[in-house]
This record gives sequence, C-alpha cells and structure tokens, in this order.
Amino acid sequence: MSAPFDTVQRTATISVLVDNEAGVLARVVGLFSGRGYNIDSLTVATVDAEHQRSRINIVTSGTDMIIEQIKAQLGRVVPIHRIADLTLDGPHIAREMAMIKVIATGDNRIEALRMADAFRARIVDATAGSFIFEITGATEKLDAFLELMRPLGLAEVSRTGIAAIARGTHTI
Repeated sequence: MSAPFDTVQRTATISVLVDNEAGVLARVVGLFSGRGYNIDSLTVATVDAEHQRSRINIVTSGTDMIIEQIKAQLGRVVPIHRIADLTLDGPHIAREMAMIKVIATGDNRIEALRMADAFRARIVDATAGSFIFEITGATEKLDAFLELMRPLGLAEVSRTGIAAIARGTHTI
C-alpha cells in the first residue's frame, strides 16, 4: 500500500529572482524558521547589477503541499520577480563547491592524494602535514569524497551550498 499523497516527502530546489535590497534574505530565512521549515542549502548572489536583482537558491524538503506553501508564501514576504521549482520544471544542473582540509602523514597522505585525483579535487593549499582540497560537483559527489576523507584525517569542511540552473532554453 502506498503512502497518502500528503505524506510523501521530496527535496525541492527553488530558485527565486528578487530585488537586491537589504532585508530580503532575512525575510526569506524568517519565513522558513517561523513556520518550522528546514533549509538544507541556501545561496544568494547578485546576478543582474543593472536591474539590482539577486538569485536565491534554496534546497528544502517537505510534502508537495508544503513545497507549494513555501513558494506561495515566498511571494508574499519578498519582492519576487520570478520563482521556479527546478525539481519540477524539468532538467536542471545543481552543483556546489567545498574546501576540505585533511591533516595526514604517511600512507594516509598518499591515499588522500589518490582519492582527490579520482574525484578531480584540486589541491589549493599544501603543507608538510595538511592539504586543502577544492572540489566541485553534485552534492552526492561531495558527500562521497568527504566520507572517504574521514578515516584519512578529515579536519575541516567549508561548503558553498547549491547553485542551480535549468537546462536548455528555460530561464527563471
């Protein structure tokens, strides 16, 4: 027996084109925290300086009803020019970047370098006792790399969050 429609959870990548003005991000975060919605990833950057617009990419999860509520409520709390649920609108590309510090010597150091090469991670800093790797890709790729680095001396991680865009001619 399948679960009722309103209990099936899904992950949504929502892109929102907003005015680049003070307080917009605070209102978006307030919407989520005030209603108990979780933000798995949040990125924001100016994408059109001439028209003073920024793009916010939010990865969240919930039932279809909750995701629809989030999109509707976003339109009420911030001046939105466009909104897209990239997970429903068709194929899209989603990537993030991470910098990963590994403190290792001996065989662990060699293995960390081998894994970094296999994952196409770039060395952006190296000392006699540590590396900082930069890796870009889908969240699952970054997660897999991190899991392999844990036993080798993973010490610190800094991630950007998801940047996403629709494939083909569809735009936000």
